[in-house]
Amino acid sequence: MFKLFLITTLIAFAAAVSDDDVHAEATLLKSDVRPDGFDSALETTNHIHQVASGDEHGNIHGDFEWVSPEGEHIKVSYVADENGYQPSSDLLPTPPPVPEAILKAIEYIKAHPPHDEPHH
Repeated sequence: MFKLFLITTLIAFAAAVSDDDVHAEATLLKSDVRPDGFDSALETTNHIHQVASGDEHGNIHGDFEWVSPEGEHIKVSYVADENGYQPSSDLLPTPPPVPEAILKAIEYIKAHPPHDEPHH
């Protein structure tokens, strides 16, 4: 899981780099690795921010953010656990809503489960 976290963080930082960013400096760098997990944080003068925490089971949660070259604030929060990497951001695509007719059909099926016919 830590490798996934590291790769994701590096991709985020690479995406945020512009010509003006080459002289950015770290204003905060924290890395606390313990037998029961870790905590890390990074902040830079060019508005890159990253925090993460992990436990002894390999579960990680955190977020990273930066300002895009277009001036848009980008933020991604995530959890990485037994269910995989689960990012969350207003910028990520989302599935369309389930149609009302389908929702009603699901509720009907839940309220009227099928009856098993007796075997003769």
